[in-house]
Amino acid sequence: MQLIVTFATSGFDAWKADYDAHSEARDNAGLTMMQMWRDADDGNRAVVLFEVSDRARVARWVKEQSALKGGITAQFLRTA
Repeated sequence: MQLIVTFATSGFDAWKADYDAHSEARDNAGLTMMQMWRDADDGNRAVVLFEVSDRARVARWVKEQSALKGGITAQFLRTA
């Protein structure tokens, strides 16, 4: 299962430094980053594709991220 998360940041460079500093929290949630993109039209928007190992733990992580940082959307996906 995969997860696509869109982060609306107030500044990409500061957000990316914070994102990188919290890799252990994502690991503990059962997430493996597969790819990151930066919106071509809005440089402060990032989209990240993750591999999910435990949906319940990841759902808690998404809820925490939404409460802490706001401005995120998340969608779980399965290969068709």
